[in-house]
Amino acid sequence: MKRRQALARPVLLGVAFAASAACAQQSHLPEVEVRGPRDAAIGSADSASEGAVERESYQTRPKLRPGDIVEAVPGVVATQHSGDGKANQYFLRGFNLDHGTDFAVSVDGMPVNMPTHGHGQGFADLNFLIPELVSGVRYRKGPYFADGGDFSLAGSATLDYFGALDAPFAELSFGANNFRRLLAAGSRTVQDQTWLGAIEVEGNDGPWGVAENLQKVNAVLRYAQGSPTRGFSLTGMAYKSRWTATDQVPQRLIDSGALSRFGSLNPSDGGKTERVSLSGKWFDKGPDGETTVSAYAIDYRFKLFSDFTYFLNDPVNGDQFEQVDRRHIFGAQAARTLPTRFGGLDGVLSMGASWRGDRIGQVGLYATQERERLGTVRDDKVSQDLLSVYGQQLVYLTDRLRGYVGLRGDVLHYDVQGREPVYGAANSGRGHDALASPKAGLAFALTPQQELYLNAGVGFHSNDVRGATITTDPASGLPADRVPALVKGTGAEVGWRLQPSEDFTATVALWQLQLDSELVYVGDAGSTEAGRASRRRGVEATLRWKLDRAWRLELDGALSRARFRGEAPEGEGNYIDNAVEKVLAAGVTYVQGPLTTSLRLRYLGPRALDTLNTERSKSSTLLNLGMRYAVNPHLTLGLDVFNLAGRKGNDIEYAYASCTAGEVAGGTCGGGIDDRHVHPMEPRSARVSARWTF
Repeated sequence: MKRRQALARPVLLGVAFAASAACAQQSHLPEVEVRGPRDAAIGSADSASEGAVERESYQTRPKLRPGDIVEAVPGVVATQHSGDGKANQYFLRGFNLDHGTDFAVSVDGMPVNMPTHGHGQGFADLNFLIPELVSGVRYRKGPYFADGGDFSLAGSATLDYFGALDAPFAELSFGANNFRRLLAAGSRTVQDQTWLGAIEVEGNDGPWGVAENLQKVNAVLRYAQGSPTRGFSLTGMAYKSRWTATDQVPQRLIDSGALSRFGSLNPSDGGKTERVSLSGKWFDKGPDGETTVSAYAIDYRFKLFSDFTYFLNDPVNGDQFEQVDRRHIFGAQAARTLPTRFGGLDGVLSMGASWRGDRIGQVGLYATQERERLGTVRDDKVSQDLLSVYGQQLVYLTDRLRGYVGLRGDVLHYDVQGREPVYGAANSGRGHDALASPKAGLAFALTPQQELYLNAGVGFHSNDVRGATITTDPASGLPADRVPALVKGTGAEVGWRLQPSEDFTATVALWQLQLDSELVYVGDAGSTEAGRASRRRGVEATLRWKLDRAWRLELDGALSRARFRGEAPEGEGNYIDNAVEKVLAAGVTYVQGPLTTSLRLRYLGPRALDTLNTERSKSSTLLNLGMRYAVNPHLTLGLDVFNLAGRKGNDIEYAYASCTAGEVAGGTCGGGIDDRHVHPMEPRSARVSARWTF
């Protein structure tokens, strides 16, 4: 009995993963901040593929873009195939996740993924993130836990903000390609009340032949009051950016010398985004359990001009299109975790409920030329509400064996009002969908330093609800098949964790995931569509080793196999386009006295670009270096070097047909030219910074 009671507290933290860490980030007191591997350790982790990233790891690594912080999650790759104001491209567990289709991201308790988005389902734009304010990065993979909801089939990442800073600071950064950034942040605490504020201003032209001219303004203001056991906070965020984009270009033009690797075929591509949010949290922690309640309201505006096929569909005006998304998002969630005892067995019960409502005033797709509208393809007003409840019970079966069972229920209501004059009425409609998702897991302690895990569960991702009401394809006028609003996925995992001390952790996980319908990125429309059923399986391994006081080593490796299930349609195969197959990441951090150095390597292996595997991408290897030197207690100088080895890899590759203006004029286009379309990694570049701490 004593053994079980000793384990109860760390497992409570593990089971109440989201709730407890959210509470911790409310407080301005350092002793309740989320720390490193203790949050996913022997006796507290419930799977091999969950964890909390040490702050030293994600804060010291050089980040070309804010969203790069999610690469601290083992196996995740974040790239870009357009301008830096657009959401990252994500890869994980055999997925090309596009901009977040099956990878759920939250920041300070607010969901980032956007359902029924103008550019693509699950769009997760992290450009409003201020990395220096991130106090915790926690992750889970697979649909094994009851508190994991929409878009979390492959995994999820939770990013928390500091409740208070050690000292106010101002940092000025300059770099290649006219990069400049100013960040000022600070906090003030009087008794149990804390104010925190930050403002960021950034500009960047990038290495592109057409200057990106990124203009970005970002601000955060937070008020918190309370103690480590009870308190609340209110947080306001505001973000605005605009940019000119260089989209992917045909490899044939680069090979012939007609276009440089960093050239553009449409200098009017680009976009702008605005995001304003207000969120609040309340928590209460005590011996009888923990309770958290939070709510948020977000105003979001998005406009993007893209051109992926050039003159294939419209040889006169070109194929540029505009995607628009204007919405208000409201949400609330509550969670409760408490100790239990059944039949002489100790346990922990976690339960919660949430609601998210998206009021999308306009989600549209328009044909354009140099950002001027030529016609409307779709113009809709959408309302959708997702209601969710869950419960999960963990029980200590013996001193060495513990297990949990959970159940999640989700109900989606939606209303689509089509405003496109020809097919809008036919594609309008309303409806609902519901799904019950059981979960279960076991953890067995082989020794005090080793544990085995077995996890299984059902999860889901939502589809664009316009696909659930559609009857006619507005682009072609042909009948269109409807898709389910919620799509089930089933996953399982066997894992092992070795942790002989807090300085060394190794994990291995064998996993499998089946989806009833794949979300497939459509390059010429810049959107995602529901596809065939699929199956993925793979193996992941991680190593975290603090060799001594100065050196820290990180290694991550992932192998995945992704295929469509069933018989392939004529002319197609069962490979899943752009599904990641191999990922390797390595990092070395050196901290000694005033010097901090971080060297990061990322390898993204070749992958199939079509369903027959006739076209495969090239591999890409990226090496980044970050250094910080504290000249004195007030001044810290920094240097970041990106693509240190100067490799000419690609951030993204697609295989599809396109046609340029020159090919139209020369009569060589025909029905389009099948080719590889690439967006290159940025070349070697450097940024320097100076931070003054007050």
